[in-house]
Amino acid sequence: MATHSGIPLRSNWFQVPRPVSNPRLRLFCFSYAGGNASTYRDWHTHLPKDVEVCSVQLPGRGNRFKEKAFTDLDTLLNSMLPEIEPYTNTPYAFFGHSMGAQVAFELVRKLRDRGCPEPKCLIVSGRRAPQRQKKSKPIYTLPETEFRDEIRRLNGTPEEALNNPELMDLVSPILRADFQLIETWIYQPSDPLDVPVMALGGVKDNQVSMDDLEDWSKVTKGPFCLELFSGDHFFINQVPDSLLSTVSHAIESVLGGAEGLLATRKTS
Repeated sequence: MATHSGIPLRSNWFQVPRPVSNPRLRLFCFSYAGGNASTYRDWHTHLPKDVEVCSVQLPGRGNRFKEKAFTDLDTLLNSMLPEIEPYTNTPYAFFGHSMGAQVAFELVRKLRDRGCPEPKCLIVSGRRAPQRQKKSKPIYTLPETEFRDEIRRLNGTPEEALNNPELMDLVSPILRADFQLIETWIYQPSDPLDVPVMALGGVKDNQVSMDDLEDWSKVTKGPFCLELFSGDHFFINQVPDSLLSTVSHAIESVLGGAEGLLATRKTS
């Protein structure tokens, strides 16, 4: 069980595969649309032993499948804030992929505005910068057959699930809720963060361009760097060893002080 100042982390919002007593850093991981905490269950095996991986479990999936999934980002954030706020006094970082990057970024802004300690690092993966204009039409309102066709095209749902109608009847409402949350969100400009930001992308990702990734540099006054990996939008499942080596390096960099990867690779 994860701890903070000797207090167990009991929230059903977080799953901790390998609890660490007095972690040097806690890495909160946010999944993509339709994903769940199991996406990150093995990450601890590739990261330093004093880093505690906390996978965020949203309602509607996994051990919370009986709960209603959120369809509005502000409502989700306001529900999550009191769960995560008590643990921000321990050094922490956020990692989010696709929808998870959007959630993580907005959560950092909410925590900052509440006067909480900010993360040591924000790692955003497979997501355009928040100020970038949306390129595609919403899909959450599509009829079910068309919606599933779009989900198949996005290549993030396993083929065995797509070909199992009964399973898709369970998964589709969660995906639709997540896409509603993403597609109805409107970015509100504010002061840049004072947090190191790392943007990650797949070289074959046809949803997120290099410009989309580079513009994450504009959300922070702190250091910024960008890394590309082989694979498409779901490169995090395709090249996990390479990805986790980069994440581990970033963590060591921000914990090591001013010198390091993130500090020396800021873009203007």
